[in-house]
Amino acid sequence: QVQLVESGGGLVQPGGSLRLSCAATGSIFTIYAMGWYRQAPGKQRELVAGITSGGTTNYADFVKGRFTISRDNAKKTVSLQMNGLKPEDTAVYYCNKQMGVRWSWGQGTQVTVSP
Repeated sequence: QVQLVESGGGLVQPGGSLRLSCAATGSIFTIYAMGWYRQAPGKQRELVAGITSGGTTNYADFVKGRFTISRDNAKKTVSLQMNGLKPEDTAVYYCNKQMGVRWSWGQGTQVTVSP
């Protein structure tokens, strides 16, 4: 079983930037497409961005041009660079496999965008 630990969240003003990081245990991490998800209060968890094991990326329309996902298979990490943050980006952010049966969810990292 892979364990996921997210970090890097915080409070930022609109227009600001944050870089989230997800560290995974287990070498099996490297063969899977990974994704960053978010869940705002009262809403369902949604996929924000994904990246295949080879580095092909995909983004939800609401973050295209603002967020960039990347991964380092040697370090077993997946990162999410978030620029141009908006109040509606406020949520708890999680990483996990992009498809199939997900691993157990980590604790997530809170991102709050507020003046």
